[in-house]
Amino acid sequence: FCPDVRGGRKRHFYGINRRDLRDNKTEKQRAAFRPEAAPPEEESLPMCTAVTYQTQSLYCGRNLDYDRSYGESVVVTPRRFAPPHRRPSGPYALIGMGHVRGGYPLYYDAVNEKGLYMAGLNFVGNAVYEKDAPGADNVPQYALILRILSECADSGEACARLRQLRLTDTLFEADLPAAQLHWMLADRRGCFAVESTREGLQIYADPAGVLTNNPPFPQQLFALNNYCRLSPDDPENRWAPELPLELYSRGLGGLGLPGDLSSQSRFIRAAFVRHHSRSGSSEEESVHQMFHILGAVEQPDGCCRTESGGWERTLYSTCCNTERWIYYYTTYEDRQITAVEGYKTDIDGGFLTVYPMVSRPRFHAPCPPVIDKFS
Repeated sequence: FCPDVRGGRKRHFYGINRRDLRDNKTEKQRAAFRPEAAPPEEESLPMCTAVTYQTQSLYCGRNLDYDRSYGESVVVTPRRFAPPHRRPSGPYALIGMGHVRGGYPLYYDAVNEKGLYMAGLNFVGNAVYEKDAPGADNVPQYALILRILSECADSGEACARLRQLRLTDTLFEADLPAAQLHWMLADRRGCFAVESTREGLQIYADPAGVLTNNPPFPQQLFALNNYCRLSPDDPENRWAPELPLELYSRGLGGLGLPGDLSSQSRFIRAAFVRHHSRSGSSEEESVHQMFHILGAVEQPDGCCRTESGGWERTLYSTCCNTERWIYYYTTYEDRQITAVEGYKTDIDGGFLTVYPMVSRPRFHAPCPPVIDKFS
């Protein structure tokens, strides 16, 4: 794994004034901290997949599938962080992928120092939020991951907290519409899907350990019933034993597993691959297997055209060891795994630590050759 260090130095955003962007920085250096663009204003249907995987540790991660990047970075938020003009965070630090705007981390997914993970996935057309109410525990949707992970030590506390709050459609800024999302919540105690719909805020146990986009989670889970016959083993001829039917290929036990890129098909395929995945229990083996699970539902460029004429692809895949507090990722351009260790940052320092994503491919040099003198 390649640690995410550029020139031996981390990148920081300091509280209100982003001290790393002082006037004595060059324009090229300052540009490294700017997002490529603000998140989109138009309604869109980007697709994502979140998955859990258990060996000796619990691993959680996701693919983010879209047709453009918005300057995502790995962001470490310290304990009791006080962003400018907004409510301070709670007693737990967190690390995850996000978009920093105005000194505030807008997280896509993250894990806190206690091992609680949360990821937001698009839920367009089904997500419904409430309005702010006087005296209520109002939490805007953009702040949900930061609020829950910084204040809750485990999924039990998080579920109790979710039942108390009022999830609102309050905008972060006027040019940023409220994203229509639902969330995966996971730790050693269990995995859950969190959805805010017309029926209110619902918390579902997620035994599959997978979440994609539409339809709502109960329908995603129910669809697995249609595939209960699938298996990694060779099928048995139960249709007509008297016919000379042959097993002409390996993998026929999974014949019928969806292969398209729709969210329901990705849910089924990810659930099948996750459930049957095998790996050793070491960190290297577990992390690589997690990325292979996510790879089963990743999107290559050119296979899914968007409404605007772009092409959706898996911009990045992430995996975090929730117990060792290490955040791993790969990007579409760079398949090498980058590792960011949360405990190697100053989680009591009062500022965000920001690691810009690796966006160029890296290639290993070959191993030293072995000369075969007897050929």
